[in-house]
Amino acid sequence: QVQLVESGGGLVQAGGSLRLSCSASGVIFSINNMAWHRQGPGKQRELVAAITSGGRTNYADSVKGRFTISRDNAKNTVYLQMDSLKPEDTAVYSCGTTVGVVGYWGQGTQVTVSS
Repeated sequence: QVQLVESGGGLVQAGGSLRLSCSASGVIFSINNMAWHRQGPGKQRELVAAITSGGRTNYADSVKGRFTISRDNAKNTVYLQMDSLKPEDTAVYSCGTTVGVVGYWGQGTQVTVSS
């Protein structure tokens, strides 16, 4: 059974940093593409960053230059380093992956950025 568990969220002032972690089990992590999404209050879920099994990354325009996605295949973990946080980054952040045609998501972790 695929399980994704996020951690690292919290309350931070604008300009601050947080690092989110997502630990995966039940998958052959090293061959899976991974992604972070977020859903802010009253907003649709949006892709924040993604990383392929080979380490290629892409980012939403709104976070380029501020967020960095990375992975540690030995620990079955994907990270999202978030710097220069803004109040508009406030959201529930979830990691996800696809196994075959089935998508899996963690429960999410709340990130709140105060102005």
